[in-house]
Amino acid sequence: MNRQQIAAFCLQLPGAREDFKWGENQVFSIAGNKMFAILNFLGGNLAFKVDKDLFLGFVDRPGIRPAPYLARAHWISMDCDQLPIGDQELRELLTRSHQLVVAKLSKRKQLGLLIDL
Repeated sequence: MNRQQIAAFCLQLPGAREDFKWGENQVFSIAGNKMFAILNFLGGNLAFKVDKDLFLGFVDRPGIRPAPYLARAHWISMDCDQLPIGDQELRELLTRSHQLVVAKLSKRKQLGLLIDL
């Protein structure tokens, strides 16, 4: 997937919107300001949240590293121009990131944002 395809995929997730923050960072969020993915993070990187239990396994994989400033919240980062994972896995991980953020919202705000995985 290229940057445009990643952005289009993130925007098709329920309730997703995009903003540009901190310069060139293309931030995808839900419920106002709850981020689930960032494109152009610290240059040409893609960053997103992963399950707490899987975080260390992901950062052990070649081409995937803890996202600076966000690793404590279990975010990973990878080069957008040389993605170390396939398109299908990336779609699944971005969807999971979205759902991890949705799960932290109040029950009322979760309405319409949950996806059957």
